[in-house]
Amino acid sequence: MEARLNLFGNPLGTTLLQHFSAAGKAVSGSALPAATRDLVLLRASQINGCGYCTDMHVKDAAHAGESAVRLHLVAAWREATVFTDAERAALELTEEGTRIADAAGGVSDEVWANAAKHYDEEQLTALVATIAVINAFNRLNVIVRQPAGDYQPGQFG
Repeated sequence: MEARLNLFGNPLGTTLLQHFSAAGKAVSGSALPAATRDLVLLRASQINGCGYCTDMHVKDAAHAGESAVRLHLVAAWREATVFTDAERAALELTEEGTRIADAAGGVSDEVWANAAKHYDEEQLTALVATIAVINAFNRLNVIVRQPAGDYQPGQFG
């Protein structure tokens, strides 16, 4: 499989990716736990069918010390016992925030309130920004059919 566009090889694509990455890096320095951020990035990428981002976030999370069991169970987090209540709230917000078009009201008040029980305002800001940025990356990569499998941990570090 070959990408429809070489986003890494044209000036506008490079500039766009730099800006998207800068937004993601702003969040990485927040008080949102890194493990939660990794789970959110992976779950949104799974929902959106972005192979490139799924590959990247599995490898980066594993490299950072996340367990294989938790990575394998992200897609089935509701039935899994390996996630904290806070992580479960973040994953639920990720799902509703990623599937906005599927819910006429967007993110429900119940899901928001559950996330707000576990995260302070700065962490919620980081969580919402993480969900928004990964959805943008996912859509970009899915549209251009960016191939998955060759990513190396820290490649864009």
